[in-house]
Amino acid sequence: MARKKLRVGVLYGGRSGEHEVSLRSARSILQAIDRRKYEVVELGITREGRWLSGQPAQAMLTAEAAEPGAAKRDPKGRAPGEAAAATAAGISIAAAAGEPEMGTGLDVVFPVLHGTFGEDGTVQGLFELADVAYVGSGVLGSAAAMDKDAMKRLFAAAGLPMTPHVTVLRREWRADPGRATRGIEKRLLYPLFVKPANLGSSLGISKVKTRAELFAAMELAANFDRKIVIEQGVGGPGVKPRELEVAVLGNDAPEASVVGEIIPAKEFYDYEAKYELSGPDESRCLIPARLTAAQTNKIRTMAVAAFQACECSGLARVDFLMAPASQGRPAEILLNEVNTLPGFTSISMYPKLWIASGVSYPKLIDRLIELAMERHKERAETRFSR
Repeated sequence: MARKKLRVGVLYGGRSGEHEVSLRSARSILQAIDRRKYEVVELGITREGRWLSGQPAQAMLTAEAAEPGAAKRDPKGRAPGEAAAATAAGISIAAAAGEPEMGTGLDVVFPVLHGTFGEDGTVQGLFELADVAYVGSGVLGSAAAMDKDAMKRLFAAAGLPMTPHVTVLRREWRADPGRATRGIEKRLLYPLFVKPANLGSSLGISKVKTRAELFAAMELAANFDRKIVIEQGVGGPGVKPRELEVAVLGNDAPEASVVGEIIPAKEFYDYEAKYELSGPDESRCLIPARLTAAQTNKIRTMAVAAFQACECSGLARVDFLMAPASQGRPAEILLNEVNTLPGFTSISMYPKLWIASGVSYPKLIDRLIELAMERHKERAETRFSR
């Protein structure tokens, strides 16, 4: 008797500002996943939060592929397929999970939802309620790594090096910008990086070289989150640190890939540099990065430690900043952040780093699904009632 294919739900889209990136990642995964092993169910979430399946979900991918940045909409503001899916608008993972052994539900969900409502523990909580296996970190790991303020607290508790930073609440900033500015300048030196605490793909981030630039940067970040994280630039004025990345894979015994380096087309690796520039103006990646053996080992060890400090599982990309050696001091390697659902597009570093480490794109998908099933099986050993 032939072995039943695993039924995998690939979930994409979402309400975050990274909706388009999610669709690009999903297209790559759907092209690479081994259909001989898996029965694939496509599940889409529109920008407005509607859940779609089947043809309407597929229409999201084709519409936005034809017109990047925004799908064409009908007079009522619906993307192609949404009108036909009106009766399916209430679809949920709880219903989609169904009874896998009866052939009507899902064995595992592969969420390809970057940013808010996908990478922050919210949809992971829904998977837990539905008791369905899913790729990636759980509620705690997802939420902790998404919130840059909480993440840095965990790094500090684990003794991991990072650049000095402060966190300012949007309410505090808008109540008294002058006082907040003085507090920032008392603790940090320019240049600064101003970031929303909860957002990905470098959205809402600004590099600030003087006080005159700080107000606009704080206002931009405040549009995206109630917490604003301000970081001191690595290396000081005039220094452009190297941007290094490591892919981590595993559950309780995670492994690190080779180290890669991003060479941004702009002053830093913002959304435009990541996804919008092309040709001679596009950012470049160098895999493996040109580092000494000692530096490579240190970065890979720190990547695993950061993954474990944030209670991650399945996958994550860990980003570093490296200031060059100066005045007799060695190069300084600092943690930047952990991304629990990194991009899976054709230009994304996470799959590229594993390909360079000897794991092909289809095999990487296999391994992530295996890790999801492993974690779900272990969770089944936990009692939740008397």
